[in-house]
Amino acid sequence: MAKVPATERKTEAKTAPPDASATLSYRAIPGVADEMLDTAGNVRPVWQPMLAALGRMSAHERGERFARADRYLRDAGVFYRAYGAQGSAERPWPISHVPVLIAEKEWEALAEGLKQRAELLETVVADIYGANDLVREGFIPPALIASNPEFLRPLVGVAPPGGHYLHFCSFEIGRGPDGNWWVLADRTQAPSGAGFALENRVATARAFSDIYAESHVHRLASFFGAFRNALQACKKTADDRIAVLTPGPANETYFEHAYIARYLGFMLLEGEDLAVVNNRVMVRTVSGLKPVSVLWRRLDAAYSDPLELNQNSHIGTPGLTQAVRAGNVTMVNALGSGILETRALLAFLPTLCRKLLGEELKLPSIATWWCGQPAEREHVTRNIDRMVIGPAYSCLPFFDDHGQSVLGSTLRRNAKTSMTEWLASDGARLVGQEAVTLSTTPAFIDGKLTPRPMSLRVFAARTADGWQIMPGGFARIGAGDNVAAIAMQSGGMAADVWIVSNKPVEVTTLLPPEQEFARNLPGALPSRAADNLFWLGRYIERAEGALRILRAWHARFAENADPTQPLLAYVSAYLADVDIDSKEGVPASLLGNIDSAVYSASNIRDRFSPDGWLALNDLAKTARRFHEKVQPGDDASHAMTILLRKLAGFAGLVHENMYRFTGWRFLTIGRMLERGLHMTRLLGHMSKEDTPDGALDMLLEIGDSVMTHRRRYNVSTARLTVTDLLALDPLNPRSILFQMNEIRQEVEQLPQAFVNGQMSPFYREAMRMQANLAVMTPDAMNAAVYRQLEQDLEHLSDILAQTYLS
Repeated sequence: MAKVPATERKTEAKTAPPDASATLSYRAIPGVADEMLDTAGNVRPVWQPMLAALGRMSAHERGERFARADRYLRDAGVFYRAYGAQGSAERPWPISHVPVLIAEKEWEALAEGLKQRAELLETVVADIYGANDLVREGFIPPALIASNPEFLRPLVGVAPPGGHYLHFCSFEIGRGPDGNWWVLADRTQAPSGAGFALENRVATARAFSDIYAESHVHRLASFFGAFRNALQACKKTADDRIAVLTPGPANETYFEHAYIARYLGFMLLEGEDLAVVNNRVMVRTVSGLKPVSVLWRRLDAAYSDPLELNQNSHIGTPGLTQAVRAGNVTMVNALGSGILETRALLAFLPTLCRKLLGEELKLPSIATWWCGQPAEREHVTRNIDRMVIGPAYSCLPFFDDHGQSVLGSTLRRNAKTSMTEWLASDGARLVGQEAVTLSTTPAFIDGKLTPRPMSLRVFAARTADGWQIMPGGFARIGAGDNVAAIAMQSGGMAADVWIVSNKPVEVTTLLPPEQEFARNLPGALPSRAADNLFWLGRYIERAEGALRILRAWHARFAENADPTQPLLAYVSAYLADVDIDSKEGVPASLLGNIDSAVYSASNIRDRFSPDGWLALNDLAKTARRFHEKVQPGDDASHAMTILLRKLAGFAGLVHENMYRFTGWRFLTIGRMLERGLHMTRLLGHMSKEDTPDGALDMLLEIGDSVMTHRRRYNVSTARLTVTDLLALDPLNPRSILFQMNEIRQEVEQLPQAFVNGQMSPFYREAMRMQANLAVMTPDAMNAAVYRQLEQDLEHLSDILAQTYLS
């Protein structure tokens, strides 16, 4: 069969017939509301342009569009952390490429209901930690509050700065079989997902750029801009800082914490970055302690202060509660606001809304009973079958009087133990929740549009103009027919949500207008971030040094395959001293250094470019793949060359693209210090007079200085010429003196290099070492000098840590 020319193949792909069957076969599930189809089975007007566009696409074009979205998410490093029996691991973000479309008019009514709900929750939590009238007057059962682990007694009577407990909330909502929206859960503790909503929007817009541009979709930037301005207004002084407080990289939504901090220009901090001094929250930076007056909290409140709250917490800041009590820090949201997430409260919100706001609750909650009294318990028992038996998507969680799940899993109607028997035999107070049938939305499954259960996560932010609802959010899409599979951890997917207007919408941006241009100084660098940057530089350089030695060793081993040959045995002994096994093609210790570099970078994702992160991860994946299959000798030598090129690519991205401020200087100092140590140890071991033949030539090869040596010296390799070039040449980027010159130059630019006109201990030691080395001559460099220099370099690292990182 003749081959089709490439140009013709491209034309063929472009003119492929539309894959209309992928959309025409879509049918709603009987008895279940659908987002795209109305009750008569007709396509809703807001969906018609999207469905028509999908129908015109060939399978090839559709695949290319989806691939664009996937590629963006992959290149941006978007991930979530999955937990399993083998521990946790980063997983690619599972996007459902078809967005959920909602008409603007319907959304406006939904937004009004959510604004009312946010204000109601604010009033409720203010009473719980304030006057406590709702419990006293019988509107909330005392046990629901007093025995609730989310009720934080140290915060009772503590009014937050500005008077508001809630600043940022999210709501899980779903559409029921009657077509109306229900609130499934309120999120007030540390709502997650806003950053993922942004990334979903960018990815989906990449896939459907033409449709998106024509669909009058409301943008998200104005929502974040208004919230950022509101947080700026919460600062006590203009010099105070705003930070996102994260539990750290092990958290499943850490990527989002870093993304939001970078997007809004806030610091990303962990509990250990903070200290409370004189009832004020301070961040440890390389420039000293700096005040923080606004913390957007992304960890559970009880873990934020081991002194007064959860004593087992290792991620909190001692004294944070006292700083809140003193009114010196605004917590977003206030400590203790997580009590509003108690599912049992859903039963009381309609009554509370009438009492507190004087109006009916606009958005109903999922039907709930408080079973704290015998009569109520009897009611649930009597109606249990009606509550459980339902469509395929029905579920019935039960909760105790603290709002915690009793069974720990979704109960199905085919459970071995009947619900009536279980309820009758259990002596605890319970809250029963009505079975919910979620609406479905289209998702491409196996090449066809297929209905999948869906819930929406919508976000509300307190702004200068009151509560504002994000015009969108993100949808969680079930991986199958089981509604329990909506969660990411269970295989669920996420989709963008388009709020579509029938007229053009305002295009907003977080960038200030041109007439308001102002150049802000970069913020102070937290000590933990500086520590990670410093060690990132060291680990990367440590890996490069090992790669260069191993490449030279395996190249020579490939020539005679005799590891006992004097030079190979000599270098193997050196490698063993630094915990590298030359018998392995790609040693495990090399992987350890690369993995340590990845870990250091993962701790500073808000300061690390996506390109740099991708390059570093690509290096790590390649090294691990080589470790499993590369054999010693020529195969390993070639593998080292590939890894060196990938490492050079990463280093080039950092050098060319990273802003030359304090963070870059710590990264550079780490690299220079480790490279100096590497060359010092090598020269001390391999430039002795009794080293085997070929050691000096191998040294030049490892130091990437073979050609330079030939140009600089009119003699063959000798100990003095190699020492001069690799130890004392200020122009050779591999020499020890070059590293010391660079370190001294960067140290001069660090904060507190001079204190009261005097050099800092770190600056003084760096200058002493550089000056001593600069006056040395090749013949004076011996094993004792190298040993002392190695000790001095290690000591210099310790002084840096004492000065800036502790």
